[in-house]
Amino acid sequence: MEKFTFSSSLVTGCISAALLLFTSVACSKDNQDESSDPAVKEVQLRNDVSLGSVLTDKEGHTLYYFANDATATNNCTGGCEPVWPIFNIDNLSSEKLGAGLELSDFTTITTGSGKKQITYKGRPLYYYAPLVNGTNVKEDAGKTGGENIGGVWFVAKPDYTIMLTNAQLVGHDGKNYTSTYTEGTGKTLYFTDTKGVTLYTFKNDKQNKNNFTASDFSNNGVWPIYETDKIVVPSGLDKTLFGSITVFGRKQLTYKGWPLYRFGQDNMIMGSNKGVSFPVPGGVWPVPVKNMAAAMP
Repeated sequence: MEKFTFSSSLVTGCISAALLLFTSVACSKDNQDESSDPAVKEVQLRNDVSLGSVLTDKEGHTLYYFANDATATNNCTGGCEPVWPIFNIDNLSSEKLGAGLELSDFTTITTGSGKKQITYKGRPLYYYAPLVNGTNVKEDAGKTGGENIGGVWFVAKPDYTIMLTNAQLVGHDGKNYTSTYTEGTGKTLYFTDTKGVTLYTFKNDKQNKNNFTASDFSNNGVWPIYETDKIVVPSGLDKTLFGSITVFGRKQLTYKGWPLYRFGQDNMIMGSNKGVSFPVPGGVWPVPVKNMAAAMP
């Protein structure tokens, strides 16, 4: 029988080839892993020492909302635009959102000038770009210089329980009302919930006393209590003036002792404030405003 012999050089060559193949496969896998980084987080949350959790872009630039945007419409036009540039991300997806953010809270609108803009919980989002040596320059990442400017610009936050809206009051009768609840035009800066739904007070309530809601909540559909005891407000408001009471086992937020409600006919629609003329005009159910008088004992 013919015998086969293997030289040491042949064995060494085979081992070297095998090692080379293994190294090549391993390197290829490593390179593949490095190129499979998760999607860039285009919108993130940052914890600010003074303001708490705020929305930022991927580079940490703070995002803001405008109280004059009573509905999901951009009202920052003309000279406002360069100071408050719009924020937009094409094809925003859940993979592009940082921890604690939900895609369902974001939408895209088209502004009057035809630009795309991202909204958060119904509010269009903006940057702040003040004038620096005659040129509008976006503020540095991590800054919040736009907070409370004009009493109508505020950082965007995921956990507001009170927000501010500056808009015309339009009653359920279709008529315009001023902040004194007489017919007329003019914006009123009033409180809303986290999604821009108008809040109200009841003139017959007393300090920290709800005099409207039935014990079985049978009339809660007409004027639902604002059911929360969490207090997260814009910096322009004094947090200590808010509180909560217990109404037949449920928590209701208060301001200056006034229990806060929504109006059923507003249908949880952002910017609707039909309750100002219900059941009749005259301020039976006024919207809460910063400088309102405290409720009487």
